[in-house]
Amino acid sequence: MLPRLLPCAALGLAALLSAPAALAQEKVLRIAMTAADIPRTLGQPDQGFEGNRFTGIPMYDALTHWDLSKADAPSVLIPGLATSWAVDAKDKTKWVFKLRPGVKFHDGSDLNADSVVWNVRKVLDKDAPHFDASQVGVTASRMPTLRSARKIDDLTVELTTSEPDAFLPLNLTNLFMASPAHWQKKFDAAAGATPADKAKAAWTAFAADASGSGPFKMARFVARERLELVPNKTYWDPKRTPKVDRVVLLPMPEANARTAAIMSGQVDWIEAPSPDAMAAIQGRGHKIYFNQQPHVWPWQLSFAEGSPWLDKRVRQAANLCVDRTGLLKLLGGMMGIPKGTVPPGHPWWGNPKFDIKYDVAAGKKLMEEAGHTTAKPLKVKVQISASGSGQMQPLPMNEFVQQSLKQCGFDVQFDVIEWNTLFTNWRKGAKDPSANGANAINVSYAAMDPFFAMVRFTSTKTFPPVSNNWGYFGNAEFDKLIADARTSFDDKARDVALSKLHARIVEEAPFVWIAHDVGPRAIAAKVKGVVQPRSWFIDLAPVTVD
Repeated sequence: MLPRLLPCAALGLAALLSAPAALAQEKVLRIAMTAADIPRTLGQPDQGFEGNRFTGIPMYDALTHWDLSKADAPSVLIPGLATSWAVDAKDKTKWVFKLRPGVKFHDGSDLNADSVVWNVRKVLDKDAPHFDASQVGVTASRMPTLRSARKIDDLTVELTTSEPDAFLPLNLTNLFMASPAHWQKKFDAAAGATPADKAKAAWTAFAADASGSGPFKMARFVARERLELVPNKTYWDPKRTPKVDRVVLLPMPEANARTAAIMSGQVDWIEAPSPDAMAAIQGRGHKIYFNQQPHVWPWQLSFAEGSPWLDKRVRQAANLCVDRTGLLKLLGGMMGIPKGTVPPGHPWWGNPKFDIKYDVAAGKKLMEEAGHTTAKPLKVKVQISASGSGQMQPLPMNEFVQQSLKQCGFDVQFDVIEWNTLFTNWRKGAKDPSANGANAINVSYAAMDPFFAMVRFTSTKTFPPVSNNWGYFGNAEFDKLIADARTSFDDKARDVALSKLHARIVEEAPFVWIAHDVGPRAIAAKVKGVVQPRSWFIDLAPVTVD
């Protein structure tokens, strides 16, 4: 018997099945996400990078994009709304971006330099009438050096950073461009006692009737239930003009509910299928897509006063005592075994002196040196989620790691909370009451660029609430290594600097590296044109439905 659907999923599917007959004539792609709610639609999504994947990249554009068109090579940075960019040779805090001509938002207004300046101000300028504090956390923390934008002419904009930052073009993939003209109409129609009240109401109205410039447009939005997207037939990139008539996105955080939905034909695509259901799913003729990708599933450790992880021997012992091969079997082969944040052979590898492997004897020895045994275990508490973007199968995985570490003298407790709350807590830090006494946190992260992979976790400048250095790890040595990389505008020199940083991170072990995600998703046989890139993201535009 198939598992019972969660209420939100059941409501979404019931609404889908009762849709007008016209819907059945369309080529519709129905996707069950791991998120418990529709990621925010106003331009800067929440719900982690699942938000970028399903409400950011389809509906919006950024100045720079990731190339998601290849399955056999890592995703690289390509032009988006900007056709070219360059740092000022005399002042490396200034960048000039040349914009793509002729781009229009879904409401028909022009996308130009004024639009870019407006979108930078929405998250950085508290005095801007359209400033939205609710969008800051998921945006500013991903591009912490960006300070301002200035129009040079209609198709040229200058961006200024707080310090020389070679990572900026990569970071800008996270700044999605919303339509200023469309927002202004919402503001003009909004009720409110103050301009700030009207602006808040305008953003709420915008989220329900969004306007970006991406390949898909919003057609229907029901909070916590469904989002429907239809093609933007005049999209500026013909290669990304959508091939389906409609995409229906449904929040379905429980793996068994997603499995039931695809097995019964109620959806065509599910994220993170349950490992023990994959054979049955394939038995129904569906296909499992996966690929190696820069996505890390770790425990991030606290370095706050009193943390049990302050002793490097304890941190290294935990990395030696996780049975990753056993975990691989638990997940039906759907994970990569990590040696660090990036794998050996990667340009940033750096050949660290500490080898992450399964060596219980060595782990026990380190723990005994630190004063801990199975008879006298070390208590640690980890804040985790029950589901969520990139979290793979968090409950069984964490329970497996709990048992794995027990043999080396760790007494692991969990604080299980909702994914979006966990993601918010990640920016508040280990010293914040939201940590609830936890000294580690399990938030998976994308590692496709230097800032996301390493810098935000190891710089003293990214302590909460600036970015995601939840554990307050960092010192002068790491700040210097980061500065060397950030100020290297030559690719090869930057890779050398980053390899030194990565080696030291692995040696100091501010994480327990547990798994690398491979992004498994189950997709019905009638869905064609799927490219599973070596990326945490995926492009819905080329997908077709027979």
